[in-house]
Amino acid sequence: MSKPFRPLTAFLILTIVVLACAVPIPPVGQPTQSSGTSIPPASPNPNDVGTAVAMTLTALVPASGSATAPAPSPGGSTDILPHTLYYLGADSAGLLQIFRIERDGTTRRQITSETVNVSDYDVSALDGSVAYIANNQLLYANADGSERRVLVDGGSLDPNNPFINSMSSPVFSLDGLTLAYGYKGLQIYDFSTGESELLIENQVDDAGGGLFTPRELYAPERYSPDGTKLLITLSYYEGSSSAVYYPVTKALVRLDGGEGALICCDDVEWSADSSSFYAASSSSGMFSSGLWKIDAATGKVSTLIPGGSGGDNFNAAKEAYLAPDGQLYFFFGTVTRPEGLFSRAPLKLVRSAPDGVTGRATLNGGDFQLLNEALWAPDASFVIAALAATPEIYQGGQAEVVYVDGRPNVVLTPFAQQMKWGP
Repeated sequence: MSKPFRPLTAFLILTIVVLACAVPIPPVGQPTQSSGTSIPPASPNPNDVGTAVAMTLTALVPASGSATAPAPSPGGSTDILPHTLYYLGADSAGLLQIFRIERDGTTRRQITSETVNVSDYDVSALDGSVAYIANNQLLYANADGSERRVLVDGGSLDPNNPFINSMSSPVFSLDGLTLAYGYKGLQIYDFSTGESELLIENQVDDAGGGLFTPRELYAPERYSPDGTKLLITLSYYEGSSSAVYYPVTKALVRLDGGEGALICCDDVEWSADSSSFYAASSSSGMFSSGLWKIDAATGKVSTLIPGGSGGDNFNAAKEAYLAPDGQLYFFFGTVTRPEGLFSRAPLKLVRSAPDGVTGRATLNGGDFQLLNEALWAPDASFVIAALAATPEIYQGGQAEVVYVDGRPNVVLTPFAQQMKWGP
């Protein structure tokens, strides 16, 4: 799963605009808003750009469209998904909400019903409960959408300095006891106490006249499989980077070598042993395309596939996943651009050794040039690809199960973004 790579300008816009079994959450006590008062969401703003974006997406790809019926798996089961699938989709009003598709691949349920767009969210792997951002509030709901409550209210955004108090990127810890999120820096919300702790404060410079310049902003992305490390985003005035945060020691490991700070957080995947993660880029402009492996302990960046391929040719990679079989699965293609600038590349689904090069072979002849994000099955037997309806759409798309063994694709839903596995 990935969200589109973005420099800080896009990061700020997305923060505001696109700000991807009813069992209560395990911790003792029910989570409440930090101030102890539940606050309903504000009425929708007719001038809200995010609403317009969602309505445009709905017009392009109606959420009520029918999906292709899944074929039984080779074992005879009608379930085609290993887990429930969560995603953001447009509701009947054109607002982005959290939806869930059950393991049968056809049963779909709407989890949230906010009066504004849901911008970011995460799902608990333990019970399917969700934490999400809407109306600049951090909210929580059970797996069926019940027991909705406000955990933290970020207040109104300053239109001149929206990054000062904008909320983003909730991430459940693996044990479900805490919730990392971005708000004035990197925060951790403790469900047992209902309180938040600011771990790293945003670095902001006073530019005078009531304006501020972001020097470095912090937001979580995802925990490592062993739960000991947290991948975070470092955002600047122009550009972004990834870093690894260690919650126990509070150490922050920045990337070092290779592309350095130019490798970012939106298209990354942890290794199963949590010792490293892969980063990929399928566009070239301000930053380079290519494929990298990063050591989580040192931050050292190793370039596996460089962006340049000789002359006017450039390599593009996306959604790299090191599977249990020891092979690296990803999307790859080469594009010819004399000026070296491109945002879309003719991608194919490939498999290789962990170095990204040895034995690399195409698995699927499909065209994935309009791929915006993907979610791998844990065993890499298939990948769910979100394919845009037009080249101008860079978030989400029609979600299709793409099998690596060549079976026909199965359409799950006409539009999805920020796809995540549930329990």
